[in-house]
Amino acid sequence: MGFGLASTLKNEDYVLAAKSFGAGWGHIVFREILPNAIPILAVKASLDVGYAILAEALLGFIGFGVRPPTPEWGTMLSEARIYLPNIWWYATFPGLAIFLAVMGFNLLGDGLRDILDVREIS
Repeated sequence: MGFGLASTLKNEDYVLAAKSFGAGWGHIVFREILPNAIPILAVKASLDVGYAILAEALLGFIGFGVRPPTPEWGTMLSEARIYLPNIWWYATFPGLAIFLAVMGFNLLGDGLRDILDVREIS
């Protein structure tokens, strides 16, 4: 996303105006492109944290995560499958924790997008 975003932003009117006034590449990058890219990258990063949590939980669930005795949500869910009919809360709380964490980061990204008024760059 970073290179595509930078190449899109370099064709914006404010960058072309800075070039026409004779601004150097350092001024254009640090004063024109970077301040306009930070809100977009902040939203993208907050949304990607949710995907990372899900990926880590999946790896732990299938057995490729962190080795015991380090606790992780995917491993907890994997071990809880055996006890699911009788001890349902053993799987409920790690699953709920994953859900709340991912939903929280997605809502944070959505809120940041609304607050920072990030427009879709096509």
